[in-house]
Amino acid sequence: MNLYDSLLPPIHREGYPFLIAGVIASLIGFALWDPLGWIAVIVTLAIAYFFRDPPRVTPTRPGLVVAPADGLVAVIDQAVPPEELEMGEEPRSRIVTFLHINDVHINRVPIAATVVRSVHRAGAFAIALPGKSDDNERQSLRLRLASGKELAVVQIAGKAARRIVTWVKDGDSVVTGQRFGLIRFGSRVDLYLDPKMRPLVVVGQRMVGGETVVADEKSREAARVGEVR
Repeated sequence: MNLYDSLLPPIHREGYPFLIAGVIASLIGFALWDPLGWIAVIVTLAIAYFFRDPPRVTPTRPGLVVAPADGLVAVIDQAVPPEELEMGEEPRSRIVTFLHINDVHINRVPIAATVVRSVHRAGAFAIALPGKSDDNERQSLRLRLASGKELAVVQIAGKAARRIVTWVKDGDSVVTGQRFGLIRFGSRVDLYLDPKMRPLVVVGQRMVGGETVVADEKSREAARVGEVR
């Protein structure tokens, strides 16, 4: 990764239609009234910022699980994966990451695996809080590691998010840090670990998708605790 990519990250292709619309709106705005044109320019720049897709340096040691999304770890608890994934009723460690509008919204594969199931479920667009968003629209992935362990990644739409985009399907082989989707425009990504894995992050910690190590298949370390300093 070079300095240029870090200062001016590329724009993901999902944002191109919005950018083109913004440019056209800006030109029309300037033709009608300069302040209107500048407003459209600002909106277009905000769109470019939202769809930025910076490269990430992903740790490649086998067994490491990385954050599937940028954002804030809001909840770490025990929960059962979505029923449509057919992963049983045993609770697993769940890491809930909330994406602020300013976060990078490209989602990444947490660990090299095979996609066993990719299931979209239509639903509501309530605020994406655990316990309040069970009926929200979501896209769920069931991932099987070479060791046989399984994880789940769930993209959940929120109040402002109106579309979930996923680029992988059943049977795909994916690698750690690979881009697999995004949520327009927000809002939450849940990671369910294998029952034998423990979270190595704490509530309040900021995640860098594709980089931050959140668990280790080979680690026997207990779940971590932390404090604000």
